Amino acid sequence: MKVNKKLHWLVLLTFVLSIFLAACNANPASEPSENEEETTSENEEEATSGEPKQGGDIIVGSIGAPTLFNDLYSTDISSSDISGWLYDGLVSFDENLAPQGALAKEWETSEDGLEWTIKLHEGVKFHDGEALTADDVVFTYSLPLNEEYTGPRASDFEKIDKIEAVDDTTVKITLSEPYAPFLTTLTYGILPEHILKDVPVAELGENEFNTKSPVGSGPFKFEEWKEGQYVKVVANDDYFNGRPYLDSITYKIVPDANALMAQLANGDVHQASVQSPDLKTAEKLQDDGKIQLSTDLSLAYTYLGYNQKNELFQDIKVRQALTHAIDRETMIQAVLDGDGEVAHAPASPLSWAYNENVAKFDYDVEKAKSLLEEAGWTPGDDGILQKDGKKFSFEVKTNQGNKAREQIAQIVQEQLKQVGIEVKPKIMEWSAFIEDVTAPNWKYDAVILGWSLSADPDPTALWHSKEREEGLNFVHFSDPELDKLMDENTKQLEQSDRKETIAKIQEGIAEQQPYTFLYYPNDHYALDPSIKGFVHHPSSEYYQIEKWWMDK
Repeated sequence: MKVNKKLHWLVLLTFVLSIFLAACNANPASEPSENEEETTSENEEEATSGEPKQGGDIIVGSIGAPTLFNDLYSTDISSSDISGWLYDGLVSFDENLAPQGALAKEWETSEDGLEWTIKLHEGVKFHDGEALTADDVVFTYSLPLNEEYTGPRASDFEKIDKIEAVDDTTVKITLSEPYAPFLTTLTYGILPEHILKDVPVAELGENEFNTKSPVGSGPFKFEEWKEGQYVKVVANDDYFNGRPYLDSITYKIVPDANALMAQLANGDVHQASVQSPDLKTAEKLQDDGKIQLSTDLSLAYTYLGYNQKNELFQDIKVRQALTHAIDRETMIQAVLDGDGEVAHAPASPLSWAYNENVAKFDYDVEKAKSLLEEAGWTPGDDGILQKDGKKFSFEVKTNQGNKAREQIAQIVQEQLKQVGIEVKPKIMEWSAFIEDVTAPNWKYDAVILGWSLSADPDPTALWHSKEREEGLNFVHFSDPELDKLMDENTKQLEQSDRKETIAKIQEGIAEQQPYTFLYYPNDHYALDPSIKGFVHHPSSEYYQIEKWWMDK
């Protein structure tokens, strides 16, 4: 599921920090005067030197549709991506996952890690012209602390004991205890207090501000959302870090990956993420000069998750058996044409906290059958396993348009049939799918999804017991001992200590297999050859899009 933060996690973080460079355009003339000749010559030199140009309207294509534009409430990558254009956070992370200032000009912490003093850039304005001040930061970061808050981000802010505006550009945050991932909390976009202060917190998640009139301070301003078709944003002329080069971005919602590839080939979209099954097609388009392609390992993994509210998945032996019964290596070859690596841990190899020495449940059909028998499942007359009169039959949901996930659902159905388990794939439209699998509905048995991970490796948001009801632990995994380790890891300010603790957490999760960790994907981004300024980021498809420009 980029995912932004949590699906930002799902996260995915979209970061904002830009520098504006003006560019001139020559006026054509049939017989230029001496002055015009000089101007034309200068512009020809500019064009050949690769300097950014002002102007251009790009269309980015996606098979996913957004649900709302507010970081504190969204849980899908499409929403997070667009929110990243509209809002600025205090901090961002660069392509090397190093923290850098966004709205924050600088920050300092006390020796004990409890007090954070953050200095904001001066002259920052919201899209409606109102000044963004420390009061807006206090307002935004206090929302998840309110007992009436209904969004999924409370755990990221729960260590805040006090937040106060020292002056218009200085914020002081006092934590109840040291919190190592705190810089990632500071990536959430700042909301306008002057617009939202009178909205009851309990109603804010449903307020039309999130869908019809979002106002941020980011490089682009919301213009229009035609549900199921597109979202359009336009350049913020008053952006504190300089006007974006592009005039507008249209986020076009495309029915499926085949249609997306066709539109890339025809130039109907200028940028899109390419799925592994379409990589060869994209490479051919690149050879033909129709696109440029950027590829690298993603800070993400794809998984098959089991809803432990369902009795079928509450036995650890059953979950281990399911993983043993799935041939992930063959799946990667068949579905991704080898474009991926079998995953075993709830982390990315890109992370400094990645533990490669976790338990591995390799493909072993006989072992799977043995574990299922130990768990009390025996074949019925129709060959389907049964226990206490109940068949081992379940539905697996995934999102429409993602070819890899659709094919994986079919492969899971075929492979689990070999051990006597009936799987019924259900392919759903994205927004309905997200509504089904997340709080408070949880209307699913199993799900095929992906996490786009945070720059900080803290596993709390996805795996802590407290995240089951409102957060992103929607498979309802719970382990009190691992909860204690998760609580401990965030207090450890020495990276070596944290790495050791997180390694134990990853080992515990891998042993219990709340997910079958399927694979670590590569990201492939296709761009129109005219797009310049793109920088590949491991967890942000539109990293610094305000610096993109069109060379035509």
